Amino acid sequence: MYQTPKSGGLLANRAGYMTPAKSKVFQEDHEPWSKQILDPGSDLVLKWNRVFLVSCLLALFIDPLYFFLPSIHVGNDTICIKMDRSLSITVTFFRSLADLFYVFHMVIKFRTAYVAPSSRVFGRGELVMDPKKIARKYLRSDFFLDLAAALPLPQIVIWLVIPMIKSSNADHSNNALALIVLFQYIPRLYLIFPLSYQIIKANGVVTKTAWAGAAYNLVLYMLASHVLGAAWYLLTIERQTTCWKSQCEQEKNRTFCEPRFLDCDFLNQKDQQNWAKVTNVFTNCDADNDSISFDYGIFQQALINGALSAEFLKKYFYCLWWGLQNLSCYGQTLTTSTFIGETAFAILIAILGLVLFAHLIGNMQTYLQSLTVRLEEWRLKRRDTEEWMRHRQLPHDLRERVRRFVQYKWLATRGVDEESILRALPTDLRRDIQRHLCLDLVKRVPFFSQMDGQLLDAICERLVSSLSTEGTYIVREGDPVTEMLFIIRGRLESSTTNGGRTGFFNSITLRPGDFCGEELLSWALLPKSTSNLPSSTRTVRALVEVEAFALRAEDLKFVSNQFRRLHSKKLQHTFRFYSHHWRTWAACFIQAAWRRYKRRKLAKDLSMRESFNSRTEEQAGDESDHEEHFAPRTENVSQPKQNLNVTILASKFAASTRKGAQKLKINDLPKLQKPDEPDFSADPYDY
Repeated sequence: MYQTPKSGGLLANRAGYMTPAKSKVFQEDHEPWSKQILDPGSDLVLKWNRVFLVSCLLALFIDPLYFFLPSIHVGNDTICIKMDRSLSITVTFFRSLADLFYVFHMVIKFRTAYVAPSSRVFGRGELVMDPKKIARKYLRSDFFLDLAAALPLPQIVIWLVIPMIKSSNADHSNNALALIVLFQYIPRLYLIFPLSYQIIKANGVVTKTAWAGAAYNLVLYMLASHVLGAAWYLLTIERQTTCWKSQCEQEKNRTFCEPRFLDCDFLNQKDQQNWAKVTNVFTNCDADNDSISFDYGIFQQALINGALSAEFLKKYFYCLWWGLQNLSCYGQTLTTSTFIGETAFAILIAILGLVLFAHLIGNMQTYLQSLTVRLEEWRLKRRDTEEWMRHRQLPHDLRERVRRFVQYKWLATRGVDEESILRALPTDLRRDIQRHLCLDLVKRVPFFSQMDGQLLDAICERLVSSLSTEGTYIVREGDPVTEMLFIIRGRLESSTTNGGRTGFFNSITLRPGDFCGEELLSWALLPKSTSNLPSSTRTVRALVEVEAFALRAEDLKFVSNQFRRLHSKKLQHTFRFYSHHWRTWAACFIQAAWRRYKRRKLAKDLSMRESFNSRTEEQAGDESDHEEHFAPRTENVSQPKQNLNVTILASKFAASTRKGAQKLKINDLPKLQKPDEPDFSADPYDY
């Protein structure tokens, strides 16, 4: 983060330009691009740095192609050195395009603000917007280095210097060309490192993916092989001309040998043709002849295979392979001569191979390993888990359950701790991410679909991911309920025995969109709920692998206290309508009411029968009284005893009937308590 200076009234637009804060009414307030100042932290500058880094790599690839311009032409009677004109035109064209990127980069640096060192406080600082100060600082720091990298020196040498010299000594042009290319290659190579540092400082990495990072380091390694192969080709040309010159010097008095005869530009001259017929220079410098005295060393292989006179693509890939092979094995297969330049070149190959393999290939290995770092961590964690289970001598079924859970968690999360990542983010960003991840899934739950956006955001912000394998018990009947679970994938079995009463069992299947642990919501909605969590009235078990969102007790209590809309009658009725717990209670309540009705009806029928029997006995008593006037006196003594016996039997029958009905009611009727229903009749949010 940068702070704009208080003086000057400068503002930054969307493209990253810093412009004076003038009125936008007048047209003259719009500054031209040449007068706009760029913010070094803007997206425009960052994108340009990436583009310029790619152009620098291409420029580093193009420059060594100048080493392939000289080649050996093999004629009928003579051999000479020539310059590949078509390749010169192609390389010059692409080199000029690369130079334009360097020039444009210098222009951008003149218009890019910088942070004043004296204003830095905890990484922040004030941008210096004065163009004169920016130019003065750039001229004192990197200007001459960028200028040395941007000058078209090889083009000047190829098209101006060499034709003007018209030298007959062919190696003069080769040496001059090599020196010019090396002079510019060093600053161009150096510019990559501060440029990469700026990209890493702004984005953290040069590349956004691990594969791109590995490819970037591999390109750098291949670039080094390309440079070594091109240098080996040019040094082979130089060793060949060195042999020719030495042999020409020895037979100068005999054949009138001159160095200009080795240049193909003089191939059609009569003196050169006469010399080619009598000279022994090419025979004494033939690399295939083992009897010659000249030792080509590490360059003999290219001369034997004819790489110097082959087509461009053939000799290029051959030299690239040579450079890659010897760079990878640190030049251990090279057999050098006593020539100091050749030995120094072999030493350079060994040192570069060691450094590049340790740095570049090491970085590429790090990038590639980062692709499987999570997998390796999971493998180590799984191994530690197996060791722990073996040490604790867990039974086979528990080990299998642990293995299934670890495997399922890896498939679901890939070893990423989502909670720690979300906790490190700002509150607003974390809320938006949670809303993106959870809102659509939460809305599948019919109870949540009735809530407004603000309440859903508060709930989504507190939902955590929950994974359960097959056979896992989420909660058991009688255990405290610690969280509400909202199913996203999978199926749960929810059953109850009404506290373990004999003869009662109820089971339902919860599917995606359902929820369990609704006792916790009733507890959270109580105005004065205790700190003790409610006990579960059901046992919930996973039938298959289940993925769900969990809302913990403390989070639900916080939401219910902060959002009074959760207490509304409409949400209460919606919750009860979709709650399987309340549905089970309603079904059992209807069954109990029906059984009570049947018992009352049976008792009423029994009482009516008892009344009917009583009236029948009274009528029988009247008839007996009527007969007493005509019966003997002894019969009147036994009549009250019979009436008493009938009454006692009827009373016992009625009592036994009521007792049987009550016993049957106690045994058959489940005493499933109605869930606690808080009284919110005075809630102003009800509707």
